[in-house]
Amino acid sequence: MYTIGLTGGISSGKSTVSAMLEQLGAAIIDTDIIARKIVEPGQPAWQEIVAAFGTSCLFPDGHINRKLLGEIIFTDDHKRRVLDKITHPHIQNTARQALQAAAQQGIKTAVLDAPLLIEVGWQHMVQAVWVVYVDEETQIERLMRRDRLDRSQALARIHSQMSLREKLLFATVVIDNSGNLEATQKQVFAAWQCLAANQ
Repeated sequence: MYTIGLTGGISSGKSTVSAMLEQLGAAIIDTDIIARKIVEPGQPAWQEIVAAFGTSCLFPDGHINRKLLGEIIFTDDHKRRVLDKITHPHIQNTARQALQAAAQQGIKTAVLDAPLLIEVGWQHMVQAVWVVYVDEETQIERLMRRDRLDRSQALARIHSQMSLREKLLFATVVIDNSGNLEATQKQVFAAWQCLAANQ
């Protein structure tokens, strides 16, 4: 089975490219979905988060208040590292199991859709790294529009991540999503065709 690591930055359009790859027949393993599942009440990661952050980060029904927790870690690097240390091993183990299951099912191509693929060093789990790229100005505009942020808020979120320019250094394939949807689709299809020809 051929495994693609798909990554990008906030508002770069990674989810759009992921959906295109799924339509072309790839199995998608989405680490954002995994991250939500591993923190459900009673799960080991949930227990560790409650132990580290207390019950004040929970809704009355026991689910984690992701918005509140996000606000806590966004302003405190130490707490963000604590949360990452809890969640990342659980996410990685679940993703690895999903990749193994896909291989056993005879799937030809799987995509590990991971925003932090490079930051957490998971590129060793895949055979190719696809980076969805947009220039920073486009990224700022899209994020401001999507999340109704002002420019300084958008920049703070973008600069809290590894820059897309840095991520390009790790890329096997670059999908430039600065243009329209059709232009992105053409690049994804061309890269997919190239992959199919070499399998």
